[in-house]
Amino acid sequence: MFSNSAKSMTIEYKNNTLSEDVLLDLFRSMLKPRMIEEKMLILLRQGKISKWFSGIGQEAISVGVTKSLLDDEYILPMHRNLGVFTSRNIPLNRLFAQWQGKASGFTNGRDRSFHFGIQEYKIVGMISHLGPQLGVADGISLANKLRNEKRITAVFTGEGGTSEGDFHEALNIASVWDLPVLFCIENNGYGLSTPTSEQYRCRDLAERGAGYGMESHIIDGNNILEVFSRVSEIAESIRNNPRPALIEFKTFRMRGHEEASGTKYVPQDLMDEWEAKDPIFNFEKYLFEKDILNEAILTGIKNDIQAEIEENLQSAFRENPVDVDPSKELGDVFKEFKYQEISPSIKKEELRFIDAISQSLKESLRKHDELVFMGQDIADYGGVFKITEGFIEEFGKDRIRNTPICESAVIGAAMGLSINGMKAMVEMQFSDFVSSGFNPIVNYLAKINYRWGQNADVVVRMPCGGGVGAGPFHSQTNEAWFTKVPGLKVVYPAFPYDAKGLLNTAFNDPNPVLFFEHKALYRSVRQEVPVDYYTLPFGKASKLREGSEITIITYGAGVHWAMEILDEMDYKGADLIDLRSLQPLDLECICLSVNRTGKAIVLTEDSLTGSFASEISALISEKCFKSLDAPIMRVGSLDTPIPFAQQLEDQYLPKQRFRMKLQDLIEY
Repeated sequence: MFSNSAKSMTIEYKNNTLSEDVLLDLFRSMLKPRMIEEKMLILLRQGKISKWFSGIGQEAISVGVTKSLLDDEYILPMHRNLGVFTSRNIPLNRLFAQWQGKASGFTNGRDRSFHFGIQEYKIVGMISHLGPQLGVADGISLANKLRNEKRITAVFTGEGGTSEGDFHEALNIASVWDLPVLFCIENNGYGLSTPTSEQYRCRDLAERGAGYGMESHIIDGNNILEVFSRVSEIAESIRNNPRPALIEFKTFRMRGHEEASGTKYVPQDLMDEWEAKDPIFNFEKYLFEKDILNEAILTGIKNDIQAEIEENLQSAFRENPVDVDPSKELGDVFKEFKYQEISPSIKKEELRFIDAISQSLKESLRKHDELVFMGQDIADYGGVFKITEGFIEEFGKDRIRNTPICESAVIGAAMGLSINGMKAMVEMQFSDFVSSGFNPIVNYLAKINYRWGQNADVVVRMPCGGGVGAGPFHSQTNEAWFTKVPGLKVVYPAFPYDAKGLLNTAFNDPNPVLFFEHKALYRSVRQEVPVDYYTLPFGKASKLREGSEITIITYGAGVHWAMEILDEMDYKGADLIDLRSLQPLDLECICLSVNRTGKAIVLTEDSLTGSFASEISALISEKCFKSLDAPIMRVGSLDTPIPFAQQLEDQYLPKQRFRMKLQDLIEY
């Protein structure tokens, strides 16, 4: 490829220890992704693949880092890290099938390029929202550390990604918790078309490590020997003395962000300068000069790689297009969960809602040895609601972990724990704050099982709701943000008995669960609750009252409002349904009731427009239209942010409007 070029080397190689076999292996390992890329660029022009993000000129980083890791150490690559996959010896026929959207790829045609992971090879793919994978690396390494395993995790980002909040959150968590993570920045000069001069002001991105009390290194990303030797040394040190390290690899992107964007915005002299620093050209020259490589060996290596590419490419081409099967698509949104009914004991005690939650948390920690709790102030302080007060005495601070104020990276860390075989609970101090962790929930946790069969064994607890005079940022009931998103389970109990049983089930379920706990119910609602461990199923509503005239459908605090108003009105004609879980939804229970009563009213605390009440109303209209004797009524809060002053909050909340709407429906 390069041996007949007259250009001289521009990279200085220093090697006093590596054997000829290792040097040839490094060369072969860089050449393979380069030759695959050259073939893919041809196929792209022929319309046989849809998109390509080129890593040409950056192979030394992918190969050098991967070769420095142990085979059972996780690595989280980016768009331009084909060398990670080939260095882990991923079967090429499956890689090629992945890029063509075939079933034998890694996502069943559901995602493209490098947006996938493979547990067998300890590779965790990226998503287009680049930042979350940095927090995921934290969680993977946390699992290793808790198990006292001397393993590290390597995660890649580009210089553009270092401007994202997730980058800073992930570095901060890794530093505070002394996690053995290699944060690898591929500084290749441009974020799409934006040069580094317009991305950050520090001289080197490695300088940012100091701000987190983290060691940092700058490595010539085009020098395979420097990458391999230095990363190997850093990795071994971190295995023995767990801590994070930030590594900035200086390199250059020789092609466009993706092929359609081109490189016209790059000055030609800069392209020429970096072309001379090509990692494969220079290393080939070095090996020729050292008599380690000759034309015969080079030809043999090329022929072997070319034959492997062609054989596996033809295998991928021969494969039929992916089957279209709606039931399979829907069936793969969640990891299969076989609910196990554990009946409650006869012995009961009166518990407040908050005590039932706390009791479930303790029982689940005892049941699941590798369950880790994370949240702000949940350790010594016991959380702002004191739900985990006293937990560290029994379970220790390794499992009951205070976190910095960085919801996004904490959710990412929870995902990483799940990837590495553990369970995680994240407590949002208030459900309002989940907006700061929204991206990894809806784009990572929710989609990951559907995309490549990796479940997210994560429970996010969401103290929510109004009626306590806490204003716009501590009072929202924001379940509708998540009921829209396939891949998330949303649970919202109204009673202590349900809260304990459903939360126990949430920790048994291998899928992501958003568990809403209304703050106003924490200390105001009491109930007889079994003292022992028990479970309740998701997707099974509770009928609290029976009548023949009207169906009332609600959940959370709305259940208590409805009961209070029915009592005040002394009205006996209502079926009162407490949904308990919103996703999955007990549509059968709703339809059986509405088909019998002919009238339906849906009550939610959420502001009405776009609320889950609207979805229920639409379902009733579709499924029960012939049985309806009146319009479906929806009652929710005002379409304003939730206010602070009691008079304004009372007006905002739907309790009194529900009374009027219910009376209207009775009289209709």
